[in-house]
Amino acid sequence: MVKLAGGAREAAEADLGVTEEPVRFDAEVEDFLVWLAVERGRSPLTLDSYRRDLIRYHLHLADRGRRPAAADSGDVIAFVRGMQAVGLAPASVTRALVAVRGLHRFLAAEGHRADDPAADVEIPPLRRGLPKALTTAQVASLIEAVAGDEPADRRDRAILEVMYGTGCRISELVGLSLADVDLHDGLARVMGKGSRERIIPVGRCAAGALERWLAPEGRGRLQPRRWARRGDAEAVFLNQRGGRLTRQGAWTVVRRRGADAGLDGLLTPHVLRHSCATHMLDCGADIRTVQEMLGHASISTTQIYTKVSTERLWSVYRAAHPRAVAAPER
Repeated sequence: MVKLAGGAREAAEADLGVTEEPVRFDAEVEDFLVWLAVERGRSPLTLDSYRRDLIRYHLHLADRGRRPAAADSGDVIAFVRGMQAVGLAPASVTRALVAVRGLHRFLAAEGHRADDPAADVEIPPLRRGLPKALTTAQVASLIEAVAGDEPADRRDRAILEVMYGTGCRISELVGLSLADVDLHDGLARVMGKGSRERIIPVGRCAAGALERWLAPEGRGRLQPRRWARRGDAEAVFLNQRGGRLTRQGAWTVVRRRGADAGLDGLLTPHVLRHSCATHMLDCGADIRTVQEMLGHASISTTQIYTKVSTERLWSVYRAAHPRAVAAPER
């Protein structure tokens, strides 16, 4: 088994080898992407991720005068070490290697080559780190700082309230359509990973912020006279041009509002999701309820994602275990 070092700088997220020009893959690589979509049912977001990583690999091989059907293990190892050398985050290196290993496994299975050069290249060890959850006071300050009455202010406050109040992913947030939200019953329907649909509760604060945003003085003022794209008219969140807000646009909103509230560098959509789950667990929520709310397929994911505070664990332990506090009988 060939082992690779996993120690790379985590700060930089370099776009290694990715250009603005479209890249023409070999036919068998396109076949692999089609197979992922049709046979494996991968989502469009996952396919985009695979395509970006395979573009990096394609350009790496082209620099070495190689093609995927003729690559060897040395080419794969050099690809990984190159990503590590430029400071690509360990999670991004791992994701790219998974794409490359999947491609070579597919090429071998389909008879495009006799061997699998990536089979013995071990995935670098990945530390399962978690962002630090905000305190409830920090969350309150963040949301209260968005106090204006302009359409963008109403929208941004609704975004923060919904993300923290429901723990939804950023892709789920921007994918919301008007028919998905029931403010009367306080429910929303989101489409999660793997096209898994779930219903999540929308609390009083989030519902109130959404109601203000969806009013004529909010969303109504950003509606264009003519919708540019099909589906924009049904989008809950719009950008300043009246189109559906993108993931990148929502990221920008969260980071800008975080900087305004003194949380520059600390706030991301994932931090809001993590804070929602952590605060629920700290206040006594059952972990399986949190699992369902976050849309995790496995309870182990929730256990990693939602770090229960030591104080909460000790509190429950002392209250529930018969020998946690009482002196043993003699």
